[in-house]
Amino acid sequence: MEGSFDPRFPLIQDADLDGKIVLLRVDHNVVKRGAIRDPYRIDCTLGTIYNIVERGGRPILMTHVGRPRNKKTGEINCEPGNSVEPIVEYLERKLYIKFHIPEFDTDSPRGIPGIDTSINLAIKDLMNRKIGGIYLPNTRWFQGEEGDGRVRGNFALQLAGLADVFVNDAFGSWRPSASTYDITKHLPSFSGFLMQQEIGHLRHVLEPTRPFVAVVAGAKYDTKIGPLKEIYKKVDHLILGGVIYNTFLSAKYGVKIEGVPESDIIAAQELVEADKKNHKVVELPYVVESDTPEGKIEGKYRTISIKDFKRGKKVGYIMDVDPRSFDDTTVSGLIREANTIFVNAVMGFTPHFTAGSEALDRTIDQNREAKKLYGGGDTLQEFKDLCPGLYLAVLHNAQYYFFTGGGTVLKAIQEGTPYGLEPIKGLMENGGRQPK
Repeated sequence: MEGSFDPRFPLIQDADLDGKIVLLRVDHNVVKRGAIRDPYRIDCTLGTIYNIVERGGRPILMTHVGRPRNKKTGEINCEPGNSVEPIVEYLERKLYIKFHIPEFDTDSPRGIPGIDTSINLAIKDLMNRKIGGIYLPNTRWFQGEEGDGRVRGNFALQLAGLADVFVNDAFGSWRPSASTYDITKHLPSFSGFLMQQEIGHLRHVLEPTRPFVAVVAGAKYDTKIGPLKEIYKKVDHLILGGVIYNTFLSAKYGVKIEGVPESDIIAAQELVEADKKNHKVVELPYVVESDTPEGKIEGKYRTISIKDFKRGKKVGYIMDVDPRSFDDTTVSGLIREANTIFVNAVMGFTPHFTAGSEALDRTIDQNREAKKLYGGGDTLQEFKDLCPGLYLAVLHNAQYYFFTGGGTVLKAIQEGTPYGLEPIKGLMENGGRQPK
């Protein structure tokens, strides 16, 4: 396992699982509109599932899927599109074992009230090995998962009543909920192998071997301000993409780029001022301007150079970085000489503008010595879609690592440690012990 851990961080290796029912929280949030888009997050947890069963444990799995709760009304939509059924079908094909999905009352617009005694027969079948595992419905279908007060407390107790041991392998679920945090107050709690692996690899980002190059992009500048400040402190060189790069260019050169709000430009001034002293931001010299944000329409987009930017100039929608930017000797040289590269970025507006991201990934791959770490979510999906052959070639390459939770990585960078995240703090406070 990569790296060393805080001695208070409890490991599944130290858990007594023989003959025990093990409640395993995973991040199998891979279903959209009733279908699995990419099983990578599921596959990454198979080792933990196998270890539990091999050591005599009987698994009950749970995950959230999507955002079925309406924040304004509080209503929870228990629809097939965010069901765990596709996940269970995939696991059954992959593992050749039978999973049972308990059925609860989903008629209430507020979601499932709680876990009732109808599950007891399934638990008996689980212990008698008539089924291989139980997979609970989408945790966000339950009123208590993201609720508060007594409803949330009762749900955590109901979850604890199902099992003898709790294992958290959901690195991507960093926000505290009943199934990731509150549960640790009621059962001996441990980290799964994926959780350990992700935290171990975070060390390469938090304590990088230099030179350290980070590539960061995002759809909104204001949502990345916190992580961006911390990344900027750590890096030797920072490459920006997407709206973040557009905002930086607007703030630095005083150009009016379509779609970039004034509030974001004001927020980016701090980074511009800091970079006047530190010179860490690597400017990508060529970008793709479009007359419309609606798509890649022939005759309505073109490559422009940032050398032509003058204060007060109006620019259309910047939709991508031109691949020629990565042929620039300064840009390619810094990537080639890096010893650690962290990427949490989609360079262009998908699905129409993808050339920048593909050029970035292929340029990074030319550096065969660096440790290359990719954030999860859209960053990983873009890599797989644009460079499928390269992805398959490097999937098990020790120089590459693909995080399952890109947002969790950014949050850990912002805090300077993964051990401040609430679900991980819950594990450490419990320390693998039976709570009193």
